[in-house]
Amino acid sequence: MTASPRALGFHMPAEWAPQSATWLSWPSNAKLWPGHYDLIPAKFAEFAAAISRFQPVKINAAGPLRAQALQALQAAKADLSVIELVEIATNDVWCRDHGPIFIKNIQSGELALTDWEFHGWGGKFEANLDNEVPVKIAQHLGLKKFSYPFELEGGGIEVSGDGLLLTTEAVQNNPNRATGRDDQAFHQAIREGLGIQELLWIGEGLANDDTDGHIDNLARFVAPRTLLAVTEKNPASPNHLPLQKNLQRLREMRVAGQQKLEVIELPLPTPIQLAGRDLPPSYANFLIVNDAVLVPIYQQASDDQALGIIRECFPQRRVIGLDCRVLLIEGGALHCLSQQQPA
Repeated sequence: MTASPRALGFHMPAEWAPQSATWLSWPSNAKLWPGHYDLIPAKFAEFAAAISRFQPVKINAAGPLRAQALQALQAAKADLSVIELVEIATNDVWCRDHGPIFIKNIQSGELALTDWEFHGWGGKFEANLDNEVPVKIAQHLGLKKFSYPFELEGGGIEVSGDGLLLTTEAVQNNPNRATGRDDQAFHQAIREGLGIQELLWIGEGLANDDTDGHIDNLARFVAPRTLLAVTEKNPASPNHLPLQKNLQRLREMRVAGQQKLEVIELPLPTPIQLAGRDLPPSYANFLIVNDAVLVPIYQQASDDQALGIIRECFPQRRVIGLDCRVLLIEGGALHCLSQQQPA
């Protein structure tokens, strides 16, 4: 049997570790953005341009999408010298989930990637092209690849970089992913594939979240033992009680020999109505890049408070807000759109 990544010395670095690039997937499916697709390429290019001011960007864009992408990126004043358009087709934009999860060898610095199954958040959306993306990126980069027969989405996991992984029962134990699965083998695959010592669990996700409750809308590591946790103060909100229960569980956690986690509360924006739906915004869906943190904002009174909290967590990085209201139509924001490639 081939030795596991963990046995070989690989682990998934924390997002604040140095990065060599950010991977994105260009918008390709107009029907998933009802009534608003014409706004999406420019908004997407704005995001890519913001990343390009700090580090290289690699964008999956196949066939005729390449010309559209180049035009939109030029209009957004992206730094084209650090942007690469890669001939890889996708079903749409959610690279956090259909992209590879990169791992790095602690001793040698060698980069590799892990390839997990992705089936459109439990079969909600077509994902035949998406599921091939990690293999194609491994080929493009010439990297070693470790494949696993389990559904695991990048937005469903959050790591400390030194052995902790936080996730939600709402996603990993959902019947749309877990039916017929050997849970013990799945948990062991996460440990071995990503170099994890402890799996940490909270419960429910946000109301109306197509992912069923990805952790990157709920709680994020900002240091090895420090977390931002989303809370809702309005008791009438359907998110109030589930988020309070999650917060309590985080505060009661003991890791690495009974060590407590520091938990900092982050406000939840009010739901946004677009394309005939109540959509779930979250400030926790921020993206850490070299020297900056890009934060989704929603033109709400709580934007400034959230930006201030995140700035206190990252005093050495620029914290930049990007309006993400239209991106919520398909259920995500900046973190969902992207996948980091470690340096």
